[in-house]
Amino acid sequence: MTLKELSQLYYLNREIEMDKRRLQELETQAMSCTANLTGMPRSTDVSDLVARYAVEIADLKGIIMAKYQLCIFERSRLERYIADVDDSLLRQILTYRFINGLPWEQVAACIGGNNTAGSVKMMCYRHLKQE
Repeated sequence: MTLKELSQLYYLNREIEMDKRRLQELETQAMSCTANLTGMPRSTDVSDLVARYAVEIADLKGIIMAKYQLCIFERSRLERYIADVDDSLLRQILTYRFINGLPWEQVAACIGGNNTAGSVKMMCYRHLKQE
């Protein structure tokens, strides 16, 4: 497995967070334009705007759900790959880094044993190079 393949779960999670922020912005904008609805006859611009936001929100929710499904698939794939690694220490490193998404400094801290960020990173990259 390549570094790019191992990193897909991390990047999917980042995309989901980005999409969630966008969803929150859209919902806030939709709520702000509905605050102007009084029931009195007016231009239809506001209701068109609300409808447009509703469509965008529904589309974005669908996209987020599809990415969640991809995350489930990617996590399962990574867990199967990591389970096949013979070395327990390396399995821990791969799990902390690619499943949990921790930076190398935190991976080293979780592993303990006077390991540094550079040493756990090197162990990981050596393993990937051997594959």
